[in-house]
Amino acid sequence: EISCSLVGSEMCIRDREMTAILRELKDPRIDPMLTVVRAELSRDLSDCKIFVSSLSGKDAAKESCKGLDSAAGYIRRELLHRLKIRRSPVLHFVADDSIAHSAEIDRMLHQIQPAVEDIPEDDSTEKE
Repeated sequence: EISCSLVGSEMCIRDREMTAILRELKDPRIDPMLTVVRAELSRDLSDCKIFVSSLSGKDAAKESCKGLDSAAGYIRRELLHRLKIRRSPVLHFVADDSIAHSAEIDRMLHQIQPAVEDIPEDDSTEKE
C-alpha cells in the first residue's frame, strides 16, 4: 500500500514544483511547451521517474529529456529546497506523447462534430 506522504510527494513533484522549475530552465533543448504528465516515486523515495510530454510531439519530448538530464542536479537541489525534504530522489526523465495524442484525438473529434450537426432532425415523431 502506498502511504499518504508518498502520494503527496508525487503530486507535489508533478503539479507545482516540477512545472515551476521547468519554466526556469534556459536550456534550448527543453521545449517551452513541455508539461509534466506524471511522476512515479519509488517506495523508498530514492528514485523518481518523471514523464514529460510536449504539444510538439514525442521527438521534442525526447530532446527535452536530454536537456532535463543535464539539468538534473539543479532540479534535485531545487526540489530539496522547495519541498523541504532531506534527500531528493534520483530523477529519470521519460518522454511521453500523451499530450500530442490527446490533441490529435481532439482534432479528430472537431472534424466529426460539424458532420453530426448537419444531420436533420427526425420529423417522424411530430407527425403522429
